[in-house]
Amino acid sequence: MKILVTGTAGFIGFHLVKKLVSLGYFVTGIDNINEYYDVNLKYARLCQSGIKREEINYNEKICSASLPGYCFLKLDLTDREKIFSLFREEQFDFVCNLAAQAGVRYSLENPYAYTDSNICGFINILEACRNFSVKHLVFASSSSVYGLNEKIPFSVTDTVDHPVSLYAATKRANELMAHTYSHLFNIPVTGLRFFTVYGPWGRPDMAYFKFACAILSNSPIEVYNKGNMLRDFTYIDDVTEGIIAAINRISSGNAQFNAYAPTPSQSSAPFKLYNIGNNRPEKLIDFIASLENALGRKAEKVYLGMQPGDVQATMADIDATTKDLGWEPKICIDEGLKLFADWFLEYGKNNDSV
Repeated sequence: MKILVTGTAGFIGFHLVKKLVSLGYFVTGIDNINEYYDVNLKYARLCQSGIKREEINYNEKICSASLPGYCFLKLDLTDREKIFSLFREEQFDFVCNLAAQAGVRYSLENPYAYTDSNICGFINILEACRNFSVKHLVFASSSSVYGLNEKIPFSVTDTVDHPVSLYAATKRANELMAHTYSHLFNIPVTGLRFFTVYGPWGRPDMAYFKFACAILSNSPIEVYNKGNMLRDFTYIDDVTEGIIAAINRISSGNAQFNAYAPTPSQSSAPFKLYNIGNNRPEKLIDFIASLENALGRKAEKVYLGMQPGDVQATMADIDATTKDLGWEPKICIDEGLKLFADWFLEYGKNNDSV
């Protein structure tokens, strides 16, 4: 089966490619390799996937030297003409859209990056899926869509009409856009709301990565809301297993859909939403303690208040995910942070930016 994965120089996309190839998929990966964070890490991920930096040119396909069945192109989702050409040439069976402008706080500084990538780029993916008969589109949403909702755990049946960041608003817009295309053109679509993904090769803008850098350089770390926030940290291997489970279960319409009392997670259209989370939230201050243990160093902490765009707590209700996809997380926080710390210490030996 041929699958397009967008965002394969990114954290989740990098790990997903390796897993898909091991399962026998023929994978085409694309990424625009933007400079939101250190591009050297993105190129290092690609190198680990058998894609050499010096061979990368815009819209030129490179076949992996180490992962048979994987090819990569540097390509931007907003490049409609070349996206359509790629779909026309490859005739993908499946599409997994992970490419997006990430980050809650950065959306306060550069809102146009979010509308360009997350809205304009996503409509190009939807139009391509429509025009080239893709069997199933799986796309990344986010736990941030729950916004002001304080009912814990967050359920896919909850209303999500009160986002607190532009990033969250664009992710909710993706869900609405995807449902529209699923309804109008009968495209099977599944959206996955990820909860604070962490692990080796992670994003340096994420708190745990910043904490590790600061701890090893004897710099203070900023702890928001005095460490009292709760986060449903989810290990990367669990996340990729969840994505693959979703890809393999092609969405169908719900015959019991009640148009008089609709919920966001299902429809008469072949559209589904699922939470991909650990279902065991950790207090931020406890998470930091576990990271300190994994690194063998103590952190100097500076306690600050809540930041704009942040929420007090996240926790995933995964009952529907477990029931429909047969998925549940396996990696506990101590084990996951030890795996991250081992990678981080090794990667940092050869990278001045860490």
